[in-house]
Amino acid sequence: MAITFAILGLTIALFMWGRVLVELVAVGSLLALFLTDVISLDEALAGFSNPTVVLIGTLFIVGEGLSRTGVTAFFGAKLIARAGGNPIRLLVLAMLATGVLSGFISNAGTVAALMPAIVLASWRVRSVPAAFLIPVAFAANAGGLLTLTGTPPNIVVTDALDAAGLRPFNYFEFSLIGIPLLVVAVVYMALVGRRLLPQSRSASAPLLVEDTMEGLADTYSLRGELYRMRIRASSPLVGSSLRESNLGRRFGVSVLQIDPFHDDPTLFGQPLPPTLRDRVGAMQAEPPALPDPDRALEHNDVLLVRGAPDRISEVEVAMHLGMLPVEEAPDELGELLSQEIGIAEVLIAPRSSFAGAVVAEGAVGRSFGVLVLGIRRGDHHVDNTEPLQVGDALLVRGTWKAIGVMAEEVRNFVVVGQPEEIATQVTDLDGRSWLSVGILAVMVALMASGAVPVVVAALLAAAAMLATGCLTSTQAYRAVSWSTVILIGAMIPMATALDSTGGAARIADALVDVFGGFGAVPLLAGIMLITTGFSQVISNTAAAVLMAPVALGAAAGLGVDPHPLMMGLAVAASTAFLTPVGTAPNLMVLSPGGYRFRDYAIVGLPLLLLFLAVSLILIPIFWPL
Repeated sequence: MAITFAILGLTIALFMWGRVLVELVAVGSLLALFLTDVISLDEALAGFSNPTVVLIGTLFIVGEGLSRTGVTAFFGAKLIARAGGNPIRLLVLAMLATGVLSGFISNAGTVAALMPAIVLASWRVRSVPAAFLIPVAFAANAGGLLTLTGTPPNIVVTDALDAAGLRPFNYFEFSLIGIPLLVVAVVYMALVGRRLLPQSRSASAPLLVEDTMEGLADTYSLRGELYRMRIRASSPLVGSSLRESNLGRRFGVSVLQIDPFHDDPTLFGQPLPPTLRDRVGAMQAEPPALPDPDRALEHNDVLLVRGAPDRISEVEVAMHLGMLPVEEAPDELGELLSQEIGIAEVLIAPRSSFAGAVVAEGAVGRSFGVLVLGIRRGDHHVDNTEPLQVGDALLVRGTWKAIGVMAEEVRNFVVVGQPEEIATQVTDLDGRSWLSVGILAVMVALMASGAVPVVVAALLAAAAMLATGCLTSTQAYRAVSWSTVILIGAMIPMATALDSTGGAARIADALVDVFGGFGAVPLLAGIMLITTGFSQVISNTAAAVLMAPVALGAAAGLGVDPHPLMMGLAVAASTAFLTPVGTAPNLMVLSPGGYRFRDYAIVGLPLLLLFLAVSLILIPIFWPL
């Protein structure tokens, strides 16, 4: 027991010091416990097969699936719109959304799903992720108190009551205390907590899709070079394909998109009012896609064409095309993005086999199924009829998969920037987006119903994300925060050591004896203090498991109803605000927020005291002692 306490004290000290990687400290404590014969080898490694660890890693994959299909970007855009550029309003909305959602799925799953959108939103309101992620983690912990399945300690105390032959808590009974505490957390963070958070730019800003597209448009002089042209009945293009017309080689222009002709929508043969017609047209519109080079063109089809003004004029006359008003052409390059279609900048590598090839002859486009929007050599533009040289920069448009294939062609190309990060910021939703939302909904339903264990529901959701193409296996592996997984997996053996050596029971019994002598309310306060103390250094689930029999025994000894004591235990288990190792949400935001160990204590201590004070007032009201 003494060895365990010594290792625990040293571990906490190193965490607080902050000069050593937290996952290295956690692994070091695991090894120290094993080498001193406190725990066996199986116990030392059991943390990495713990359902909680598997659940956290799996939920990162589910969150990445939502991000890759544009769901998180869509939610982030809505969040930003509601916030109106106000960081405080964004903070409140993000905490409320996180708290409510975490009441119905695991708090770790909530943070995994919303964190990418909140990080992006933080930069868009000219702030930093560190100003939002700890509040979001704390809101997830508080939101877990809204329902039975919101957090594992709720299930632990309910099962303990049921096993003792007592009335278990109902599914929504926790919300009696959970709703007031969530409100307290939001108000505290909006008024006080946000001032205690680190404001330094702990990480570089992500590539914002609007800024990136504007920069590319300026670099390749695409502004004013996008036109919409309607095919007239007399046009030689009618009945022929783009490949047969060879517009790129003949005129030096690129056809970026083909919009098939649609009759104006009518109702009972009568034209619709302009406003309604525009809405119906928007519903009929398809997301931007690459043109099919072999599709036969028809009268009234509209071509989105890119080219210099003089070349566009030549095409207009020679092909009998009608120029549409300028305002109907895309104002921004970003309008050509979708969940399927992306834009990237690539360089011709020194040993590239495409050096000397001609873009107008389909050298690059035909090989990878992409369109070359522009070519830049040094500080000037190059016509697509000139042979390519080493170092030339190409702006290409194609499927995200095709762009990924080009990125893997390291001998031929160097992809500039981070197209994968841009892909996650596309806010238009497609079939895969709704599929990922459906997978999330099924996962939530399985978790709430208890039809399968929570970790199994998460594993099924992650497998479904991969099977349906919402993300690739490579993206899934990259999405997992392995430092978080290692940290919590390595800290679980500490809970085992405290339990097996009797250290946890000795501390709990001593403190309960002290507080129990003063009456029921002080006993409630003592149980909450012990539980919250444990939850700061071991998982809150382990703290609840350790304290549940102690609370039941204390209630029986004093002859009081155990329900208020057990509810206080559940609340205290969700108040791990002082360290990043107590709950999964705290761990998950540690690296993305660039936090240090002591940041949690600085912000979390006042909130912890508020939670304890409010609980000691409300719990005896709702569950009389």
